Amino acid sequence: MNPRVSIVIPFYNCPYVPQAIQSALNQTYPDVEIVVVNDGSTRHAELLQPYLPYIHVLGKSNGGTASALNHGIRHASGDYVAWLSSDDYLYPDKIRYQLEFMQRENVLVSHTNFHYINEHSAVTRMHGGPEPMSDMDLLRRLVNGNPVNGCTVMIRKDLFSGVGLFDELLPYTHDLDLWMRIVLNGHRFPYLNEPLTAYRWHGGMGSVRHADVIGREASMVWSRYREPLLQRIATLGG
Repeated sequence: MNPRVSIVIPFYNCPYVPQAIQSALNQTYPDVEIVVVNDGSTRHAELLQPYLPYIHVLGKSNGGTASALNHGIRHASGDYVAWLSSDDYLYPDKIRYQLEFMQRENVLVSHTNFHYINEHSAVTRMHGGPEPMSDMDLLRRLVNGNPVNGCTVMIRKDLFSGVGLFDELLPYTHDLDLWMRIVLNGHRFPYLNEPLTAYRWHGGMGSVRHADVIGREASMVWSRYREPLLQRIATLGG
């Protein structure tokens, strides 16, 4: 029997959300649940209307991406959870390929490569993720960086009971914080070097508009975890 995969899409005033939802509906994997979390949107909510028979929509007051993701995860019925930003989209084999990879590797979490796209959905850079890397490479890169694109990640839902959900006090770097907790709890976080997600880079995205604040917040997260991360690397012989 196929495990169910829940695709959680946080949505806040985003005009691209139909493409995200349609890409989730187009998955070749047979058992996918689509959970759209309307994080207090004041615009573009009408774009959800045509999809209502096929998706679950959860409403909440605006609280940011981490709170929207946590709300969706708590209500997801899947054995696995994939995160999709409302301005990105998945390629049709994303769920199937990544789940097969995780089952082969016998892991609870993984991430993949991706393509960059622009506001017109045209690919601007292929294979935007890192080169293939080992488990130790990932640990080393996390000391001063974040080589994991959140919208490429798939997580076995029961992993959250061991490491916790996203930290809602971190508006922008909740993903980096979670990756740190995952690897420091001893979980492998392997990389599938297949571009299975289209990651949209455009002027309206938070990563562009709030770059300075994100940098300061990331520095705080790195300083919090750097020492235990270095200790883990040393313990593993790195």
